[in-house]
Order: sequence, then structure tokens, then C-alpha cells
Amino acid sequence: MAYAVCKVPVAPLRAEPAHKSEMISQLLLAEAGLILEEAKDFIKLQSNHDGYEGWCQRSQLVVVDTFIKETTPQTYTAGWVDIIAINNAPAHVPMGIPVLSEANAKELSAVLKIDYRNAATWNAAQAKPDAAAIKERAVPFLNTPYLWGGRSVFGIDCSGFTQMVFRFFNIPLLRDAYLQATQGEVVGFLQEARCGDLAFFDNAEGRITHVGILLNDHEIIHSSGNVRIDKIDNAGIVNAETGVRTHQLRIIKRYF
Repeated sequence: MAYAVCKVPVAPLRAEPAHKSEMISQLLLAEAGLILEEAKDFIKLQSNHDGYEGWCQRSQLVVVDTFIKETTPQTYTAGWVDIIAINNAPAHVPMGIPVLSEANAKELSAVLKIDYRNAATWNAAQAKPDAAAIKERAVPFLNTPYLWGGRSVFGIDCSGFTQMVFRFFNIPLLRDAYLQATQGEVVGFLQEARCGDLAFFDNAEGRITHVGILLNDHEIIHSSGNVRIDKIDNAGIVNAETGVRTHQLRIIKRYF
């Protein structure tokens, strides 16, 4: 088996092997995936971190024969943006980039050298997902623009936001909102919610299309236009600025 590893700060993962194809997700620096198929300029891979499949531009990847799949990496960059070095050239990387294990760094050393320098880091193995820590990881995303398929502070979608915040606590979430709704335990009532529970919202056809992180039983932080804090009640989300109801509440889930 061969693996592809992202060698740029953020790389689009597309539905088809073409630049004009829809971006369905992203790979972040040092994230890897199992190679499934190859085309001239693109490689189709299955992401190690969430199993998502898509096509990534070949020139944004390095290929190796071995990559240790760490289901719960312990260390991530913690600054909103950190300056590191990729193959001896400076790079600005977004919050949440995995810090390579010693074994993977050695395996990649011939084709990809990452010097994390003095980047701020976060040890997910020792992090307790209490209210203060959840807010510490979620609030820096405020005002990040919504981007379909995005997974970073440069642009993020609703499920990318929840996935990235939860990775700081070694809680692996799937990629899309409707997939994340299959995980966790049901919370019966909004009044029973605590900080870190996820609220899911459906459309007119009953399909779950949105997710956000509850801060308490009346506030939610989510990516809708931008990452923002809005009001929530038993019916759904109310825009804090306009008073307009924007999302219909379907279910609340707890993961820790």
C-alpha cells in the first residue's frame, strides 16, 4: 500500500480529478491518506483521519510506502496561525495541524521535512473537554468565513468546524453533519444540554444539513456565513443580529 501526505498548509480534496470540480473537504499539512487511484495530475485517497475519499492535486502531496495511521494523534499546532518551515521554506499554517510522530517524520524525511520551530502546540491526550477548554479551542474560529468543504481558520464549513474543535480532545468526528449525527449519545432536551454537545438541524425534507457546538442551553457557536455565536431555543437557531430564525433543530448529541 502507498500513502499520500499533504505537503502544503491546506489542500483541496475534490469530488473529481479536475480543478473545476467541487471541493468536498480538505487535507491539512502532514495529514495522510491511503492512495486509491491515480490520474495524471490528481491522486484519489482515503483520508486517515476520517475515512473521507476525494481527489487531491498531485503536486500538493508526497507519496510514501509507509505511514503509521495514528487514529488519535496527540499534538496539534495551537496558534490561530503559526509560522513553521516546510522543506526549509517558511509557511503560515492554520490552527490544528498535526505534529508528526517521530516515526512518520523519519519515514518522510527524504521528501518532506517539517520544522515546527516555536509553534504553539496543544496536547490532545491530556486535554479535558470541559466548558473552558471547549471555548478556548472554538472561540478563535469566530468570524472565519464559511467555506464549503473547509477545515481551517482560512475558511470552514459547519461540520469541519465541529470536527476541528473536537480533534483537540482526541474525539474523532466523521466529516459531514449527517455522519456526525450517527455518533454520540442522544440528549433528550435542550435544557439538559451542556457546553460541547452538538446540535443538528434539518431541512424541509428532513435531511440533516447543519451542525453546531452548544455553549449552553441558549447559545450556539457554528459556521453559517461565518463562524458566529447565535441564540438557540427548542425550535432552532435565531440569528443574534437580525432575530431571524435560520435553522430548525432536529437532535442533540453528546460525545464525552
